[in-house]
Amino acid sequence: MANPSFDVVSKVDHQEVDNALNQAAKELANRFDFRGTGSKIQWSGENAVVLESETEERCKAAIDVFKEKLIKRGISLKALDMGDPASSGQIYKATGKVVQGISQDVAKKISKKIRDEGPKGVQAQIQGEQLRVSGKKKDDLQAVIQLLKSSDFDVALQFENFR
Repeated sequence: MANPSFDVVSKVDHQEVDNALNQAAKELANRFDFRGTGSKIQWSGENAVVLESETEERCKAAIDVFKEKLIKRGISLKALDMGDPASSGQIYKATGKVVQGISQDVAKKISKKIRDEGPKGVQAQIQGEQLRVSGKKKDDLQAVIQLLKSSDFDVALQFENFR
């Protein structure tokens, strides 16, 4: 029988992000403090979001509304790379990106953390934008999951395919 293993991934449910964006757009259209400020939020490509407003303060407040909707939908804010509002003519724009997958350098940091602080006999292999962690005992793998949950890698981590 093969050794127990699990995958460390960073995925975001695109439909949930879309729902959060639509809820934020609806709130920006209906809230009294956003009326007349030209505040709006919309998709700009597959994983990019654009927020626009007439003032920098309203743009920052619109970003907070969007983040609040993401949290309510169970999406980690680490999956959102949001820029600061910048002046673009008479309006302020803030662009953001929904980050998916684990980059090579972050994967190397995670692998090093598992090697240095994890139980003996646990290996981590980088496979594209995910990591496969395997070991002899399931208890060791659960200890690795707890270790990774307690660490901060600036990316939203999920653990799947535990076998």
